[in-house]
Amino acid sequence: MNIEEIVLSGESETVEFKESFNDAVIETLTAFANASGGTVFVGIADDGTVKGISVSQKTIPQWLNEIKTKTDSAVVPTVEIENAGGKSVAWFKVPEYPVKPVAFRGRYYIRRKNTNHLMTTDEVANQHLQTLNTSWDYYIDREHTLDHISLEKVGQFIDRANTHRKNPIKDDPITVLKKHNLLRDGSITFGCYLLFNKEEYLLSDINAGLFQSETIIKDGVVISGDLFQEIDDVLTFITKHINKEFIITGKPEREDRWDYPLDALREIVINMIVHRDYRSPSNSIIKIFNDRIEFYNPGKLMPGVTVDRLLRGDYRSVARNKQITRIFKEANEIEQYGSGIKRIINSCLAYNLPHPKFEEIAVGVMVTVFKTTQKTGVETRVKAGVETRVKTGESILYLIKEKPSITREELAKQLNLTIKGIDWNLRKLKKDGRLKRVGPKKGGHWEVQ
Repeated sequence: MNIEEIVLSGESETVEFKESFNDAVIETLTAFANASGGTVFVGIADDGTVKGISVSQKTIPQWLNEIKTKTDSAVVPTVEIENAGGKSVAWFKVPEYPVKPVAFRGRYYIRRKNTNHLMTTDEVANQHLQTLNTSWDYYIDREHTLDHISLEKVGQFIDRANTHRKNPIKDDPITVLKKHNLLRDGSITFGCYLLFNKEEYLLSDINAGLFQSETIIKDGVVISGDLFQEIDDVLTFITKHINKEFIITGKPEREDRWDYPLDALREIVINMIVHRDYRSPSNSIIKIFNDRIEFYNPGKLMPGVTVDRLLRGDYRSVARNKQITRIFKEANEIEQYGSGIKRIINSCLAYNLPHPKFEEIAVGVMVTVFKTTQKTGVETRVKAGVETRVKTGESILYLIKEKPSITREELAKQLNLTIKGIDWNLRKLKKDGRLKRVGPKKGGHWEVQ
């Protein structure tokens, strides 16, 4: 081992310097064991100065014994003595432990960047469940029974899965639940209930709101139900409160463009639902502002995953809720494990929007997508290959030109507006002299001026 090169590189997520052997060394070893493993160099100061240590034949056995007695499960590192600049340096190396978490004097630490962090109760529980290759949603739900499950919804899941499978599922809903371990010995799991419940469930609520400012809310809804339905309900609420424009390129057909790429919004919502910590008393929260949408989800990033690693794609995808994740993957709601963040970013950038923001806040994760600044005026040039952004009034005129007898209801449906919203725009267009109604309300038609 080249001590000089390691000293030049400095401390990191897998390297720590200590001047002498003490409890801080053991704490760091357990933090490494609970993360990706690492090495503690004893005899080197924090600034990289090699101080050296004095050791005898009994020193290393004494250190190892102290480490074993102060850790649970017992940590047994590899220990070597190296010469660095004529001075002795000891290094203690531990791998990532297969059975986690490991405790030091009853406390659990994990390595993040170049420091040790005391793990929360939830983090300790999550690490233990991962060690057992399971998760919270796998466990039996003692409050609900099979009577609380909609077998019709299970059937809908089978239909979804079969549209993408080479070998279709031919089993009945009960057999499917059993094969996915959602139903065991006559009892359903937490995951089973969340996925296919008949009634609303408070612990899976999603609060969504349209905000005029940081404190003034114009519209809000509490979305609650089975997890598949929540995806559609959230996207329905969002599209109700963002703009859709027509892009005319000179081609026979028009193109629709929302303020944000809907595939990115859907990916964010799916990530929220799949990775949410359903044991948390907090709700998922979606806030729609004029210039951005914020998605907050309870449940911090899994151990070993940081925001920087998310953005680099340099992380191992770990599912917080393995049953839910598997069912979503089977239904083709998840394309590939660990690829969602990249797709969100790429969709926003391809849409000429700013890079979305990812951050850990309190006990959860926040994703923010940003809208470009609204243009003033309306571009009216229409040339092949030249995009023209059309506002709501222009969109109404465009549809009326296509079909002069179009009804208010048809306009509302195509533009995702309310009847009141259509009426307001029609009055304004008539007042501006751009639209005229010919004939009665029933049987008449519009004329664009």
